[in-house]
Amino acid sequence: MTEAGTEAGAPAVRVKDLWKAFGQSVAVAGIDLAFPAGKFIGLVGPNGAGKTTTLSMVTGLLRPDRGTVEVVGRDVWRDPVEVKARVGVLPEGLRLFERLSGHELLAYTGRLRGLPGAEVDKRAAQLLDVLDLSGAQHKLVVDYSTGMRKKIGLAAALLHNPEVLFLDEPFEGVDPVSAQTIRGVLERYTGSGATVVFSSHVMELVESLCDWVAVMAAGRIRAQGPLAEVRGDAPSLQQAFLELVGANSRDTTSDLDWLGGAR
Repeated sequence: MTEAGTEAGAPAVRVKDLWKAFGQSVAVAGIDLAFPAGKFIGLVGPNGAGKTTTLSMVTGLLRPDRGTVEVVGRDVWRDPVEVKARVGVLPEGLRLFERLSGHELLAYTGRLRGLPGAEVDKRAAQLLDVLDLSGAQHKLVVDYSTGMRKKIGLAAALLHNPEVLFLDEPFEGVDPVSAQTIRGVLERYTGSGATVVFSSHVMELVESLCDWVAVMAAGRIRAQGPLAEVRGDAPSLQQAFLELVGANSRDTTSDLDWLGGAR
């Protein structure tokens, strides 16, 4: 971790009255969040809930219409250079320098971060080994599979040892072997006291990984807190999630009486 971390007890991420609209469509409607430091945090919600828009604003990739965002105690929009030095980001629809090899991509990323060349090479070799990419390190990224792209993107996000790591659907389209590798790296990372914030709509994955969760639907936060608190008396996070977003109250099959009938 960097030397100057968050104060004891201070949230790793604090969001106040955050808004974002695209034309007449409100994607994020005045949300407040406080993500505790040193936890594995899930931001969950159905497709179109506003998760990606929220993470884009929190990480400084998209300017909000209104509201404030603080990461490790610093305002994302007033002190963007300092914040970006302390965070790692694996966004949705990751864009990589595809004509570089995996090793070259990490070497380039590390030098952009201002790390000494020898340290970059050491960290890159370790990350490539742990993420099972050593055999493909000289292969062009354009030829990487989806799982390999996620892993090299994760390696690039971790290379400078950030205090907070933001991941948008990190397991989407990833095979079980790569998913298990990614999971192991993230669990080791949070075990060292760092913070992971990741978005997902797969409740079983969130329930197995996360200490803390925020549920989002229609641009608003429906619940946030420790996983057990948000789950409450429901038998699973999936059931609690469906109740929180109002999915259990909808009959989605009543107009499909023709489906599967005689032809």
